[in-house]
Amino acid sequence: MKAGPTRAYPIRPVLIVSTPVTRYLVPTMLVAMVPVSSLSAQSDSTQSDSTRRPAALSAVRVTAQRRDEAAQRVGIAVTPLTASQLAERGVQGSFDLQRVTPGLEVEPAFGSGQPQYRLRGLGFNDYATNNSSTVGVYADDAALPFPVQTQGLLFDLERVEVLRGPQGTLYGRNSTGGAINFVSRRPTAAFRRGLQVDAGSFGAVNAEGFVSGRVAPRLLGRLSAATQQGGAWQSDRVTGRSLGARDHTALRGQLDWRPQDRWSLLLIGNAFRDHSDGTGLALFAPLGTRGGAGPTVPADADRRATGWGLRPAFARLVGADSAQGPGRRNSGTSATVQLRHAGDRATFTSITNATRLDRFEVGDWDASASAESDEVFRTRIGVLSQELRLTSNSGAAFEWQGGLYAAREQLDDNFYSDFTDVPGLGAAALTTYGQRADVAAVFAQGGYSFTPMWRVVGGLRLEYEHRRLNGLTTGFVNPAVTFVPPTDGGFITRLPSGKLALEYRPTGTALTYLSFDRGVKSGGFTAYNTTNPAQLANFAPEIVNAVELGAKLDVGTRLRVNTALYTYDYRDQQVLSTVYDQVSRGPIGRIANAARSRIHGAEMELVWQITPRLDVQQFWAVRAGRYREFNTVDAQASIAAGREVTRSFAGTWLNIPRYSAGGAATYAFDAGGVQWRTQASYSYRDRQEASRVIFSPEYDVAPYALINATITAQRAGSPWSLQLFGRNLADRRYELTRNFFINARVTAIGQPATAGLRIRYER
Repeated sequence: MKAGPTRAYPIRPVLIVSTPVTRYLVPTMLVAMVPVSSLSAQSDSTQSDSTRRPAALSAVRVTAQRRDEAAQRVGIAVTPLTASQLAERGVQGSFDLQRVTPGLEVEPAFGSGQPQYRLRGLGFNDYATNNSSTVGVYADDAALPFPVQTQGLLFDLERVEVLRGPQGTLYGRNSTGGAINFVSRRPTAAFRRGLQVDAGSFGAVNAEGFVSGRVAPRLLGRLSAATQQGGAWQSDRVTGRSLGARDHTALRGQLDWRPQDRWSLLLIGNAFRDHSDGTGLALFAPLGTRGGAGPTVPADADRRATGWGLRPAFARLVGADSAQGPGRRNSGTSATVQLRHAGDRATFTSITNATRLDRFEVGDWDASASAESDEVFRTRIGVLSQELRLTSNSGAAFEWQGGLYAAREQLDDNFYSDFTDVPGLGAAALTTYGQRADVAAVFAQGGYSFTPMWRVVGGLRLEYEHRRLNGLTTGFVNPAVTFVPPTDGGFITRLPSGKLALEYRPTGTALTYLSFDRGVKSGGFTAYNTTNPAQLANFAPEIVNAVELGAKLDVGTRLRVNTALYTYDYRDQQVLSTVYDQVSRGPIGRIANAARSRIHGAEMELVWQITPRLDVQQFWAVRAGRYREFNTVDAQASIAAGREVTRSFAGTWLNIPRYSAGGAATYAFDAGGVQWRTQASYSYRDRQEASRVIFSPEYDVAPYALINATITAQRAGSPWSLQLFGRNLADRRYELTRNFFINARVTAIGQPATAGLRIRYER
């Protein structure tokens, strides 16, 4: 095997304290192993003003381990984000979570509404609809297995919990990267109602509201709704027509029935309609249309410029308006039933979920009016899942839980591409297929405190999955040419995952843990246009063996520091590679497995309540990884040679940002009989090198930092508040991702500076 580069990792387990950030992490973790009485900070003198904040940091409650407990007592890396934190930091959708969570990146696939998640470097790019994410996403404990299901509005939430590291022994679905759980606000016994409306730049108007209270003696209810409208910040470089307006509305209803003291039944229903514009792509290099025989479209210098166009014949074929720009007409529903019985020794929980999504999405991946790569997805998804869980009551020396999970996932997809203006193609293509997955799993985890300070935790999951591809065919529509006849495929996965951890609690405010976790992510199928039947072979499941050393420490009542060091041994990592297409004479995507790779990293989260009025939050994350064994097609070498070229990528860096950071400073005070709360926040992401398996360095995404701010005013005791907010205040030009399709080199540009005013009422 060809040896890789001799350049050393910037992060090694034995040298990690020598890095600029992580040299502070290990001492902090060691501090967590000693009593903190000598480290306690003295509290400030009592203040009489109404803006005085609590004298101690709040104990945030989470259900990360499927039981209600303080986040600081959980021996895993978890970031809980409350509703107020999400609002102040400008988090409106899943894409914004990366600004407030260490080690998380979320990218739009070709500017679409389909998120691509990467956590601690674990994730892969896939613009198709059919494959699951390395990061499990849950809404009120119900799994959303397809990333496109997670593009909805975030509204009326109690909190969001982001768990970093492999998950499997506690959650319904297996994942290698981690889990994100969205928890809705629950019905209340007292009558409550609220309304929030904000108006901002580019005509954006957002609104949400709720009403909650008692419906009958043992029945509580809650109804909430949200809508996002306007905000078109892009425009067609030729016609000047605007793009980027949102038209997204969602509704949630809940009924909480307590027929007896020990029994509860929670019914949650969701529905949404999304007719929003997509994000138009920009050209970062000139596009010679029609293979150079047509007009050349210059690279875009204006950050708000983009381009698009649908041929009338193609629009009729897919059922779209020929004047339609990039956008979607999606709708969906879900219903979740949570049944619980609180026994003397254990709690039984049943979670039943049914979810449906209808997707119609138009993308223009050549960012021009030329028919080089106009794309349309027509997709229908149905998921039915059932989880049964038995959890011991908290407080005993031995705490345990076990459960069963079963799911059926059904997907039918039609992927249209208009290549009419591409020499050698000259027609519209269609890839159509069905996919079905049947999943069954049994899982258990227990923790035993053999002394007041020491605890051992162990867990195991056994999963069976049968995934089938039904009738995938690809070819031209008119004239009708079949490249790949209807093809079926299938495979069965039987791989265990598990956990073993040792926890040390020297005091009630300090925790150190050392854990080993094995995570498994399902394999799948590459569902792209292709002339090569070999592309349809399934890719294998990936396995991550993770070792993590973490510490959580409250220093006195004002300072909280959480740290983690980790190393991942990656087997059969799922990577977007290519095959060489003989018709288009170029590379086309195919998901392959890298036999071995490795990732090392470190994280720190800090909360410091400097005074009762002033607090600071901060996070840092560093990580790096390389392939250790990976033979696949070299896309750039294949383009240069005009044929498929394969080589070893052992020693090549993984395409993950090495460093990210974020934080916020909040100051509260009284003036003029009004309570004021001001916050300034920032987020930073390091350069992201493009995958050298496919891309050249020109596809690297430059580093960028964003600055946001809010000012909130509220009279004491008043249900009304007024907030002024600004995002990307430095008006930084930044890119979310770079890519190419056929011969267009494109980038998705982030939004420019925006500002707005928010009015809120809640009583």
